[in-house]
Amino acid sequence: QVQLVESGGGLVQTGGSLRLSCAASGRTFSSYAMGWFRQAPGKEREFVAAISWSGGSTDYADSVKGRFTISRDNAKNTVYLQMNSLKPEDTAVYYCAALIRGSRVGITTPSGYEYWGQGTQVTVSS
Repeated sequence: QVQLVESGGGLVQTGGSLRLSCAASGRTFSSYAMGWFRQAPGKEREFVAAISWSGGSTDYADSVKGRFTISRDNAKNTVYLQMNSLKPEDTAVYYCAALIRGSRVGITTPSGYEYWGQGTQVTVSS
C-alpha cells in the first residue's frame, strides 16, 4: 500500500514557475514508477509526466516537454514536478500517482496507475 500527498500548488502568473511535491508513505515507494496527471474542469484526466523507480527513465506529454521536469528522491520518498514557463492552459488539479507495480514508464492512461493522491490545484493567470 502506498499513500500519496501532493503539495506546492497555487496561483502563478503566465511565465512563472511552481514545484509540486508528492510525499509517499510506505517502505516500497522506491520500487514504484511514478507519474503526474492533471485534470482541468470539464476535461478528462491527462498524463503529464512519469519517472522510473530509479529515476533513470522519464516520459513527458508533448504539451509539457521542455517546460516541466519530473524527478524523485527515494531517500525522502518524494517525487517532484518542476513546472516552468507556465501557461493558462496548464491550469488544472495535478495528481501524483504510482504505476501498477512492475510496470514500466510509458503508460499514459490513468488505468495503469494503482495509487493516487488527492490532488493540488495549479492556477495560471493570464
